[in-house]
Amino acid sequence: MRVLVTGATGFIGRYVVEKLLALGCDVIATAANNPDEAKNVLPCFSDINYISKNLNNKEDNYFSFFKNPEALIHLSWEGLPNYKELFHIERNLPSNYCFIKNMVEHGLNDITITGTCFEYGLQDGCLHEDMEAKPVTNYGLSKDCLRKFVHSLQNEHRFSFKWLRLFYPFGPGQGAKSLYSQMMNVITTKSKEFNMSPGEQLRDYLPVEKMAGYIVTAALQNNIGGIINCCGGKPVSVRSFVENFFKQQNYPIKLNLGYYPYPDFEPLAFWGDTGKLGKIVGRLRSNE
Repeated sequence: MRVLVTGATGFIGRYVVEKLLALGCDVIATAANNPDEAKNVLPCFSDINYISKNLNNKEDNYFSFFKNPEALIHLSWEGLPNYKELFHIERNLPSNYCFIKNMVEHGLNDITITGTCFEYGLQDGCLHEDMEAKPVTNYGLSKDCLRKFVHSLQNEHRFSFKWLRLFYPFGPGQGAKSLYSQMMNVITTKSKEFNMSPGEQLRDYLPVEKMAGYIVTAALQNNIGGIINCCGGKPVSVRSFVENFFKQQNYPIKLNLGYYPYPDFEPLAFWGDTGKLGKIVGRLRSNE
């Protein structure tokens, strides 16, 4: 299968590309990076068809421009982790919708787009896909609007549509502001103390390699569509997550709990229901 991956040089994108190649897919990868920059990010660069493209620079026919892919995994989204900024609404939402609409109008009939758990807003507990979206950030609002816009396209065009709400991936290559990268930086700089929030909030963490596998598995099937939580379904406190990380790294550290306040755009405790995802990947491969 010929699959187009947007945002291919991003944190999750590079893992998705590798998963697709491992399954024998013909991968067309795109990002704003020039080819030399992409080579430094994608170890499998020679095995893919990489097309440098900023999706804000419009094409008359994106479908033809990207070699008529059979399926799309759309990961591209600029400006993270600045969740509250207006550019998500003013720039990202219209440009992403125009790209998807153009692809559909010219022949694409299989679309997977990554959304976010931030679409659920400040709702606590186990979050199910049939719950009402109540985003409180411009990022979450823009993603939820994009989902609704693309869904409305199905009134005029026939195509398979999967919307994957990602929870908390972590792993090598993540942005410098992420919890994972901050913990790695402590080890690299040989710091003796780690500044963090009180740490009692519950989150749904998932290694990026596993999340990429779930994304690819969901994208390459068409039995289950619509909104799909992409997560582990196992809540863990941030404090436990940090303590376990440093324990696994055999790195003694003092946690400076309460140095940072809790974020005002996240509930204290939430995680995703994995019912739909489990049906797709075989009950999460027997809980692995």
